[in-house]
Amino acid sequence: MSEVSYSAKGAWPAPAKINLFLHIVGKRSDGYHNLQTVFQFIDYGGDLYFELNCQGRISRHYDLGFSEEVDLCMRAAILLKEYADPDCGVEIGLTKRLPMGGGLGGGSSDAATVLIALNSLWNVGLSRQKLAEIGLLLGADVPVFVMGRSAWAEGVGEQLTPLELPETWFLVLNPQISVSTAQIFSNKRLTATPEMKKIRALEKGIDSSFGENQLESIVRAEYPQVNSLIEWLSQYGQPRMSGSGGSVFMPVPNQQQGLEILAKRPSYSVGFVAKGLNIHPLLNIV
Repeated sequence: MSEVSYSAKGAWPAPAKINLFLHIVGKRSDGYHNLQTVFQFIDYGGDLYFELNCQGRISRHYDLGFSEEVDLCMRAAILLKEYADPDCGVEIGLTKRLPMGGGLGGGSSDAATVLIALNSLWNVGLSRQKLAEIGLLLGADVPVFVMGRSAWAEGVGEQLTPLELPETWFLVLNPQISVSTAQIFSNKRLTATPEMKKIRALEKGIDSSFGENQLESIVRAEYPQVNSLIEWLSQYGQPRMSGSGGSVFMPVPNQQQGLEILAKRPSYSVGFVAKGLNIHPLLNIV
């Protein structure tokens, strides 16, 4: 991997992730669910921009239709500010490419990039592990982006074991709807399975026989557009929903074949073709 230099003047990447499978294996006393999943990054996502100031102000110059109080980027900066010099401030810019509520970790990835970037730009000096602990306060998917490697995940998604996975090409489609993670995890049809996968089973690879996304049937029942998209894509291969939906992904032999299928996508959908990554582009930033 070639070295890339990042500074306050340029774009800081926030790549998407996909869940190659997702099992619900228990419900915790705090209301969250324990799960098993495999996260893999893909080389498509948003970009963050940072304009530093010495007045301690934290602000943003984008509006995605939600308040600063619930904005994960703003919340990440505010949490990190507790460890920084009081004069450290920033105005955050964001180019958003991933659909909200799409199961691709867009908001979590954005927040992780804010933590990584400002830890460097503000010279805070926290370890990746400490940044991941801060990230977990923002969401269960944030730590994997902070730690920077594709991973086997357990707990709520924060117990990570790095993996080397085939860097496959994927076609990703989204029916342009936002799926509520909270709604799906609170669905009465959601039940934990006693079957626990073993990480050593990954030596044989992940294919249609290795697990499933156990949220997929619930989302397909609640969101007909997701169901229709999976049915359409099934004529070309074995699609699977990512995370809590509603994006659907499918491995493809190469970029060209993915683009050919993408060109035929249903009119209600949008999508892209991207390659799997094992290493986050900001892994070496300190």
